[in-house]
Amino acid sequence: MAGLLERIRRANRPPWHAMSVADARRAYEAAAEVLEPPRPTLPRVDELTIPAVDGTPLPARLYAPATGDARLPALLYLHGGGFVLGNLATHDALCRELAQRSGGAVLALDYRLAPEHRFPTAVDDAWAALQWLAAHAAGLGLDPARLAVGGDSAGGTLAAVAAILARDHALPLALQLLITPGTAPAPETPSHRLFGHGFLLDAATIEWFFDHYIDRDQRHDWRFAPMLADDLEGVAPACVILAECDPLVDEGLAYADRLRAAGVAVELDLVRGVTHDFIKMGRVLKVAPAAQQFAADALSHAWRAPR
Repeated sequence: MAGLLERIRRANRPPWHAMSVADARRAYEAAAEVLEPPRPTLPRVDELTIPAVDGTPLPARLYAPATGDARLPALLYLHGGGFVLGNLATHDALCRELAQRSGGAVLALDYRLAPEHRFPTAVDDAWAALQWLAAHAAGLGLDPARLAVGGDSAGGTLAAVAAILARDHALPLALQLLITPGTAPAPETPSHRLFGHGFLLDAATIEWFFDHYIDRDQRHDWRFAPMLADDLEGVAPACVILAECDPLVDEGLAYADRLRAAGVAVELDLVRGVTHDFIKMGRVLKVAPAAQQFAADALSHAWRAPR
């Protein structure tokens, strides 16, 4: 990991917060899968659209590791990128890996991004997609009784929020998969100070993401910071994957603790010696495919559990 960070430093790439949003998006997409192994080939990859609450068609992509009569369980996956960057292409390889490794389908959502669409649009899009998946699963050859929601980074935040909304609306989920999620209203934990500079996700970039996404007077809304939700009892079991050298690690651990205190089953993988976004670096980090397999095993186990 240290060697990789040094190579990134020598490349002298401008940080996201020094770019325009348009330039940052192009650079993020160009670099998104450079450190990943070749994409797995799957027998089914379908391009779909899902209606947002306001009727806007949201692009989505369904990955399935098998075709046939048996209905597959399904994961709604929400990509990372600080609510500003990312799309279906940037997380294509990861979604393919999760589908192949878990034996279930993965539905990736291209939710709307800030600053064009500020908070809570991304939350609303994620929740609309989860409801749509539950209602249309059977028609897609999926099992509506075996659904999960997940994501990385900002997508992990959205997945945690969607899991709370699912509980509140009696939509049963088998699992919430939270990969290096943000859960707190402000970057104030010790890990933000310790890893806020030189560990891939810098403090200035986090603030750039937040400023584009949400007004300061809204940042104590639990839909932005799920740590602030009044009650977590009864939400879906959680698989939480964290990186030791990540500014977000403390709030990820704290959220896992809150879930456990509320009686929610939690599987935690704290991956030592790596930074934020490590799970998409499988070409150079052996722990990346191991973490993908940890996530896939948690999904497989949850989908097999008695309902």
